[in-house]
Amino acid sequence: MSNDAVTYASRDQIAVIAMNRPERMNRLDAEIVDGLEAAWQRFMASDEDRVAVLSGNGKAFSAGADLKAIPHDLFRGLPGVGVPVDKPVIGAVQGWCVGGGMVLTTMCDILVAADNAMFSYPEVKIGFSGGLISTLACRIPHKIAMELLLTGDPIDANRAYEVGYVNKLVRAGDVMDAAMDYAARIAAQAPLPSRMLKRFVAGTIPKGPTELSGMARAEVDTINASEDGAEGIAAFMEKRPPKFQGR
Repeated sequence: MSNDAVTYASRDQIAVIAMNRPERMNRLDAEIVDGLEAAWQRFMASDEDRVAVLSGNGKAFSAGADLKAIPHDLFRGLPGVGVPVDKPVIGAVQGWCVGGGMVLTTMCDILVAADNAMFSYPEVKIGFSGGLISTLACRIPHKIAMELLLTGDPIDANRAYEVGYVNKLVRAGDVMDAAMDYAARIAAQAPLPSRMLKRFVAGTIPKGPTELSGMARAEVDTINASEDGAEGIAAFMEKRPPKFQGR
């Protein structure tokens, strides 16, 4: 990928997607959002890759939005929101996982965390919110989710594991190995039922207004950027019948 803010590598039917700004603790900005969107598109277009592992290079998964350059279109980089993703996604978290980084892990199907991981959604502390995290209350006990969202205080890896947010806890140096083990076991199974089951589960999970808005915006943007969209405008300007190709 040309955008090195997010890297993509294929290994044994596994897409390894990594936010790659370790010197900035993978703070989310326009480059990271663009890179994630492109990575999910590549993942879904691949006939080879059956499962993805999402991580952040360096000592943190993500320190959240870059407050000097807040990405107000974070939805574009979220699997299942900005890009329809029905293949399994595994998160591999070490260090801090903050704000939009926690939204990313909430969208993962399975989560492996290092014992030094810390999860935080501190938007109430800075007077800003995009609202995408609201679906957290459908994934862990309601009152635990509300404690996180309303106080802005972090929880550690053990607490995240206790409340069912994390599937497996490992030592800091073992998080990618554990995530890749999950990915290898999933990749070895029949891909069609796993994708169907993910779609069915996604249909049972309520979605908040910001998530629904993001999904709608992504669909509209796809139509407007399509070849048919360009052809329709060109045909109108040239006063001829359009030749639509369905792409």
